[in-house]
Amino acid sequence: MRNISDLIEHYLKQILHNSDGSAIEIQRSDLAEKFSCVPSQINYVISTRFTLEKGYYVESKRGGGGYIRIQRVDLPSLEAVQRHIHQTIGEQIDQTAAEGLIYQLAESRFLTAREARLLKAAVSRDSLALKLPLRDEIRAKLVKAMLLALLTDSRA
Repeated sequence: MRNISDLIEHYLKQILHNSDGSAIEIQRSDLAEKFSCVPSQINYVISTRFTLEKGYYVESKRGGGGYIRIQRVDLPSLEAVQRHIHQTIGEQIDQTAAEGLIYQLAESRFLTAREARLLKAAVSRDSLALKLPLRDEIRAKLVKAMLLALLTDSRA
């Protein structure tokens, strides 16, 4: 059985997918009421699952008529994705940022689910059992090399 966070995430992604534009506006209290949860649960889902690293831009306005606007940031072309990789991955990258980038590329269908799982396994702190900052430096080199190899494959 899926937990409440998964259900909220799935619901928001469905609304985004079905919307005419690339953005949706929701009210935290309405969503909390729909899922019979506290508004902080909505905050948690949005702050952890709708991040810029995962391909979402979130704007929040608090107060009486407050809302949350979630916008999908699509990666338009293979060349843009390759530039994004070079810009995002510098000399170091932590596990959270690497997984966010992998997630974003999988969501945009630049990576298959299998490729994403393999990449995540390769760059996890369990696989790279090294001390910082060496671990983040090696992770950056691995992620960049693997992603560029996958994305310049026969898909180009």
